[in-house]
Amino acid sequence: MRHVTGMVDFTNNSQIFKLKEVEKNMFDATVTAFYVNGEETISCYKAIRDYIVFTNKRMIVVDVQGITGKKKEYSIFPYSKLQAFSVETAGIIDIDTDVDLVFAGLGTVHLEFTLGTDVAKLLRLISAYIL
Repeated sequence: MRHVTGMVDFTNNSQIFKLKEVEKNMFDATVTAFYVNGEETISCYKAIRDYIVFTNKRMIVVDVQGITGKKKEYSIFPYSKLQAFSVETAGIIDIDTDVDLVFAGLGTVHLEFTLGTDVAKLLRLISAYIL
């Protein structure tokens, strides 16, 4: 992942490597404090320590920092700012699926998902909220 001070670099492409879907209630206690009325967790993806929670209103990216992991940086991406996305499916050599999300005024967030992740399900979810 490239970033100057945290998980998301708003001026360049950011990367979170090898995201894998996990139980959607796995991070509820961590992120529900940010939820607004009517917001609910739709799906969650985890890298080594970092994770992303997709709700029915936004994407919450959590950068777990420090030796103990108690320090966290939260980056919030509302779907209302999402302008476009692209998908590059897995191939023979490159076995990960890449997704680029373009947010107005923020730039592109690049995500890499492990082989076997149902990225189409995630993109249908996002499409339902932005179209």
